[in-house]
Amino acid sequence: MRDYFDEEVARSYDEEHLDAGNLDHAVDFLADLAGSGRVLEFAIGTGRVALPLLKKGLEVAGIELSQPMVDQLRAKPSGDTIPVIIGDMASATLEGRFSLVFLVFNTICNLDTQDQQIACFQNAADHLHAGGQFVIETFVPPIQCLPLGESLLAFAAGSDHWGTDEIDIASQSMTSHHIWVRSEEIVRRSIPFRYVWPSELDLMAKLAGMELVGRWEDWEKKPFTSVSKRHVSVWRKI
Repeated sequence: MRDYFDEEVARSYDEEHLDAGNLDHAVDFLADLAGSGRVLEFAIGTGRVALPLLKKGLEVAGIELSQPMVDQLRAKPSGDTIPVIIGDMASATLEGRFSLVFLVFNTICNLDTQDQQIACFQNAADHLHAGGQFVIETFVPPIQCLPLGESLLAFAAGSDHWGTDEIDIASQSMTSHHIWVRSEEIVRRSIPFRYVWPSELDLMAKLAGMELVGRWEDWEKKPFTSVSKRHVSVWRKI
């Protein structure tokens, strides 16, 4: 797994992903699942979710591939108290077992092969005690929005940011192309993903010894339907 989250991305990550209302719902959702147990975040990043969980009194740890993202976490109040292993969430390990492992904001798709995604589920299961739960938040592949024979789908068109997804249906691969205008400087960045269907995630969970508990459209537990663009899914270790 290649690390695309360098110092430049890490510095601006929180500002570009600020959604306080959604974050509050996510933190409440995860805290309710964790109860009084230990929590592990795969791809903990800047601590955008982990630190509010810590503030609620939960014991939180993380795995993160990007050192610059962890540097941002460490610079925040209480950020230096969270144990973090630098490594790939498909293989890196921490000692002990957890009540909850979670992975938010499409990050499962940063693992750009099916084998890596399967390994991520197995790694989550290996960190959970029996009855522990694994949570993923990610998008539903936007194939219904793609005209037959086309491969490009715009997702952002603002005054300073343009974005286009390049989708290959045959390989389930997708590359998100971004262009930013920052202080008269043009910044281009392309990041590859492997999109994954909810049913495919359920099979990965089954292979890892987990079963589906529930799936919702968002952190507020709105019903998941055939037109939902995102989902929050929860699996339990058997």
